[in-house]
Amino acid sequence: MTTPRLSTTEYAVLGVLAERPSHGFAISKQLASDGELGRVFTVRRPLVYRALVRLVDLGYVKPVSTEKGSAGPNRVIHRVTPPGRRRLDHWLWEPVEHVRDLRIEFLLKLLLLERRGQPPGDLIREQRIALDSTLTALDDSGTEPPDHVERWRQHNAAAATAYLIDLETRFS
Repeated sequence: MTTPRLSTTEYAVLGVLAERPSHGFAISKQLASDGELGRVFTVRRPLVYRALVRLVDLGYVKPVSTEKGSAGPNRVIHRVTPPGRRRLDHWLWEPVEHVRDLRIEFLLKLLLLERRGQPPGDLIREQRIALDSTLTALDDSGTEPPDHVERWRQHNAAAATAYLIDLETRFS
């Protein structure tokens, strides 16, 4: 049996629930554009509820109780299950595959680790290793890029390299 792929939204919801049991509305507030996690990764409320349904179906989350809603229906409180926690833990320490994924997925992982009180040094180090060959190939500053897309990629690679080195220095 293959392990189902989870979206970044599903991992974000799982990460919030790993901190403490909660309901969809509270999770969506954290993932709103003005929420702590929403600064990095914004998710609309319907997508939070869709992620909860899928996580329950996969056995990574389970409903544990209900509470009276302030202005609407009762709220279902969910908590992460042991398989859900294992899945989240594996994802949190796995480096992202592409430079473009540093902006959302990697930053989300750093923020979730910070909220757990776990130092991210190992993830940062593994991330540098995972992207080293890509960043080196893109950061060929001795060559004039053939077009504006390659110029953007070179600048992005240089910024990503500097950012990862800065993080590694701060957290080592």
